[in-house]
Amino acid sequence: MRTALKILGILIVLVVVAAGATYAWASASTERALSRTIDTHTIDFPIPFPLDPEEVEELGLSSEEADRVALERARERGRHLVEARYACGECHGADFSGGVMVDAFPIGSLLGPNLTSGAGGVTANYTAADWDRIVRHGVLPDGRPTMMPSEDFQLMSDQELSDIVVFISSQPPVDNDVPRPSLGPLGKFLVATGEIHLSADLIDSHGADHRAYPPAAEVSVEFGRHLAGVCTGCHGPELAGGPIAGGDPSWLAASNLTPHETGLAAWSYEDFVRVMRDEVRPDGSPIGEPMTLVTPYADRMTEVELMALWTYLESLPPLPEG
Repeated sequence: MRTALKILGILIVLVVVAAGATYAWASASTERALSRTIDTHTIDFPIPFPLDPEEVEELGLSSEEADRVALERARERGRHLVEARYACGECHGADFSGGVMVDAFPIGSLLGPNLTSGAGGVTANYTAADWDRIVRHGVLPDGRPTMMPSEDFQLMSDQELSDIVVFISSQPPVDNDVPRPSLGPLGKFLVATGEIHLSADLIDSHGADHRAYPPAAEVSVEFGRHLAGVCTGCHGPELAGGPIAGGDPSWLAASNLTPHETGLAAWSYEDFVRVMRDEVRPDGSPIGEPMTLVTPYADRMTEVELMALWTYLESLPPLPEG
């Protein structure tokens, strides 16, 4: 009996030591990953985008009037992008003063920072290049990587990013000091083992040019592909679905969006719209999270946007789920 207890005690000590060593390794690996510097290109674009000189001349606008109209148009375009397409409020809060990305021990607490001009806001001194780095590269102005899901925004054009900046900058200032992200033991382990990837490491090139303008808003594969850029974070780069890396453990696997028999092969456009706007699958069953977080935004998409997105999904090669 004493021998058995002694062996059990030794095993417990070994397990504790191994757990401590694993946590120390994961902490050090995560610290290295988050403190390194990632080089990106440095770009510039106007905020807001100005009117075309020919339109200014045709409308007979003065320079001040042209600037005012350009600002108003950019704000409204930005409003639509934020409210229907890019879902910035899901991480940064409805008033952009801060929100919750993940807050679940033992994964960690990842809070979206305050984007307003109030106390605690982080973007007051951001240049166009800084907005590009953080949104489309997942890199802070000082070069360190962030937890922002920038892989979803690879197809965002310069004008769209500029419009979003104009809209967010027009919001009332809110005082809110948001705590810095902190990873729990499981979160550190998942980062250290590569189960959770930083978006900066998922992006193929940090030096490639971005489109200046988005594709024409029409029912086309090109415009649909542009819209589907935000779907890749959950559904994967080929949109074939599968487990959502780094997502809430309670989330189901992402659905296959390709026209495969395990995906949307038997779906109609009406089925697609019903899911996107009514949260109901063709068989009548309700959809779950995180797709239910998307539908309020899809409800504000235009018919052209929804039809273009469906046109693109139909054009994909049929791939098996996952």
